[in-house]
Amino acid sequence: MIISSPDDYREAARRKLPPFLFHYIDGGAYAEETLRRNVSDFRDVALRQRVLKDASSLSLETKLFDETLAMPVVLAPVGLTGMYARRGEVQAAKAAASRNIPFTLSTVSVCAIEEVAPVIDRPMWFQLYVLRDRGFMKHSLERAKAAGVKTLVFTVDMPVPGARYRDAHSGMSGPNAGLRRIWQAATHPTWAWHVGLHGRPHDLGNVSRFLGKATGLADYIGWLGQNFDPSISWNDLRWIRDFWDGPMIIKGILDPDDARDAVAFGADGIVVSNHGGRQLDGVLSSSRALPAVAEAVQGRLKILADSGIRNGLDVVRALSLGADAVMLGRPFIYALAAHGQSGVANLLDLLAKEMRVAMTLTGVKTTAEIGTQCLVETSIRPSQA
Repeated sequence: MIISSPDDYREAARRKLPPFLFHYIDGGAYAEETLRRNVSDFRDVALRQRVLKDASSLSLETKLFDETLAMPVVLAPVGLTGMYARRGEVQAAKAAASRNIPFTLSTVSVCAIEEVAPVIDRPMWFQLYVLRDRGFMKHSLERAKAAGVKTLVFTVDMPVPGARYRDAHSGMSGPNAGLRRIWQAATHPTWAWHVGLHGRPHDLGNVSRFLGKATGLADYIGWLGQNFDPSISWNDLRWIRDFWDGPMIIKGILDPDDARDAVAFGADGIVVSNHGGRQLDGVLSSSRALPAVAEAVQGRLKILADSGIRNGLDVVRALSLGADAVMLGRPFIYALAAHGQSGVANLLDLLAKEMRVAMTLTGVKTTAEIGTQCLVETSIRPSQA
């Protein structure tokens, strides 16, 4: 199929992937109301068009945690990325590096830290959960440091797993899930050949390194479920803050009070996120949460945003609402599933092109200039959040 916009990659991925994998990345929690609002609320943010502002020297370059990025976009951590393309984390990391933006490796990636870090010429980011097994956490942090990781993304909105009903229908979980996945793979021969057969090993690379044995999809669901820790508090992160001497970002902030707590804790950044609508359904979309969070922190740390960002216009909208940069999740997975490394690189090029159009027609020349002046009066403002 013809790819002319970021949205086209979703349909391309749907055609190529076994349903259990497509619906795992595409779905959300419960009735998926927040999942839908994440997208629609960004689309409802009206940009203020300005003309004759001389955009001849426009630049997307962004400074973030002492890194210079080609644009204010980071590839978000996504579990099981290596199931969407052959050694998917490696391909996505290479695409991100080729466009001079960071790639964030998930705790529950298929490819281990040691497989991904050496293939790119810039430090990757690493994401970690608060888990019951503190030994695994320490082991992961030590390996990340040894691999040259500078920036740690700490996900805090998964003390318990969300109820993702779509997974039971798709074959990701539920009765006879294993047999259903085998059948789906057999009826999607392109994926079966490139990923199912030649993308092995299909284990959790980082978990396997710690346990000393191969782990599979059943371990992904079982091990994570056993290791989520609903007792966590800010005090449980203190030893990590003391151990980690690079930038530490807290991912999963929606409330201004939690944002202030992150400042008090000593975080270098936060991600305004509802986990892509995959945890607590019915909460605020990230676009509606952003202005109040930005007002609460008053520039004392960097703000990233994810959940609902689908194109370059959404990136400009997020920056207008108070973010310094965005994290991109589902869109890059769709592109990766459809066309591998080249698909992710092309997606980033499409986003950059869309950003340039939006910046030109909102009258800003740099990403640092993007702010509430780029929004019309009917758009979301801090006082309305």
